[in-house]
Amino acid sequence: MEEWQIPSIWWLNPLFKIGYKRRLEVDDMYNVCEQDSSDNLGDRLEKEWNKELRKRESGGKPSLLKCLIRMFGVEYALLGVILFIEEGTKIAQPLFLGQLIRYFTPGSTVSSTDAYLYAMGVSLCAIILAIFHHPYFFGVQRIGMQLRVACCSLLYRKALRLNNTALGQTTTGQIVNLMSNDVNRFDTAAIFLHYLWVGPAQAIPVLIILWNELGPSAMAGFGVLLLLVPVQSWMGKLFSKFRHKTAIHTDERVKVMNEIISGMRVIKMYCWEKPFGQLVEKIRGQEVKKVKSCSYIRGSIIGFFFSSAKLIVFLTFLAYIMNGHALSTEKVFVTIALYQAIRLSTTLFIPFAIQFASETKVTVERLQVCLMFGLN
Repeated sequence: MEEWQIPSIWWLNPLFKIGYKRRLEVDDMYNVCEQDSSDNLGDRLEKEWNKELRKRESGGKPSLLKCLIRMFGVEYALLGVILFIEEGTKIAQPLFLGQLIRYFTPGSTVSSTDAYLYAMGVSLCAIILAIFHHPYFFGVQRIGMQLRVACCSLLYRKALRLNNTALGQTTTGQIVNLMSNDVNRFDTAAIFLHYLWVGPAQAIPVLIILWNELGPSAMAGFGVLLLLVPVQSWMGKLFSKFRHKTAIHTDERVKVMNEIISGMRVIKMYCWEKPFGQLVEKIRGQEVKKVKSCSYIRGSIIGFFFSSAKLIVFLTFLAYIMNGHALSTEKVFVTIALYQAIRLSTTLFIPFAIQFASETKVTVERLQVCLMFGLN
């Protein structure tokens, strides 16, 4: 499979043809790309990690995060440019739509030629969004997967080389939890991180356009939008703290379960089922309590997102009318479309980016602690 074919789905056509004729078998599946293979990613990350370990000779401190940035930073930054173009197109499309609607307004000065050009602009924006949207999400999800696979491969290699000193510093439960649970944060964090800078970059021109269209009345709704950002960002950081505490309880629960399974014969012989069952139930209860808190916070973030849409538009138009202005079809369509363009990234994706960035930071720190076992 050629590299240039990856952003499209054309290379899947032969597989679709086989699936149309008969049931797919395991042998029909494609082999993993060399760039995505565990061996390749593990070798690359191990090479970078060994560079960081050599810093200890000069008194430096190794950093797993720097290794990951060196491996995937440039490619991930280029995907951010694609997202920036996509989000910029979402702003341009309502402007073309507004001018097209103005053409149908009685007494309009927009010529029919300009109207065709504006209609072409609306269609062109839709085409650009379709072209850029899916390759971006494919690219960031692939990088997230590569991050996860590389870290799992490096941690697995470390686990095979643990000496007696390192075995006393870690537990099987901690390593299992890292490889089965924590590393999944890379998949979600890679999707949203770019919105930390694309969101504000998108909000500034939208505010300027709304100010030109509605005047100071635009701040009535936009102020609510800006107010939600720090509130939801704080909730995202709070979520990451609970997630860190949950991981600690999960490590402990997995450790206890592994010990119980290993000593099952002794437990059955001495009839210790109830005491050990109560111990697991206590640890699991603490873990569930933290998970429940995380669910409340996540539900609040999503609730704010859905409830803010109509409130922002209502406050904006209310302030505009109370200032003595009359609403027009053009202003209504343009304002709603612009708010819709930035509401998703501002009130949902930015909090998610902060939340998953904090979780990923915790994951990288936990991975680095395991990788440093036996080296101190």
